Amino acid sequence: MSQTNLLAAVGRVLIALIFIASGASKIAAPEATQAYIASAGLPLPLISYLVAVIVELGGGIAVLLGYHARISSLAVAAFTLAAAVFFHNNLADQNQMIHFMKNIAIIGGLLQVTAFGAGGFSLDGWRQRR
Repeated sequence: MSQTNLLAAVGRVLIALIFIASGASKIAAPEATQAYIASAGLPLPLISYLVAVIVELGGGIAVLLGYHARISSLAVAAFTLAAAVFFHNNLADQNQMIHFMKNIAIIGGLLQVTAFGAGGFSLDGWRQRR
């Protein structure tokens, strides 16, 4: 296996972990998550909650495995941008600015997966070799 494929796989794992953990924590605390969504002023907290769980857990696992990685990483990147805008928008608060910038950096990594694919050590790579 080439170093490029190994680094692509490690990068996907590291990016995906935050989404899988966040999605799992939302499943563990649905009421608190919906209350937090409502406190941000977003409509339909239940629908927003379900979308968040599906994108974070499902998209995170897809990115982790490199399954339809280009579209999965793009969907997770769009979700992450929405999270940055709606939940970390008080840029005068240094803590919120840091969270916003972390989200932007994560989006950058996800866009790398979107642009270049998952690499050879992935389900997408396996499907291409078949």
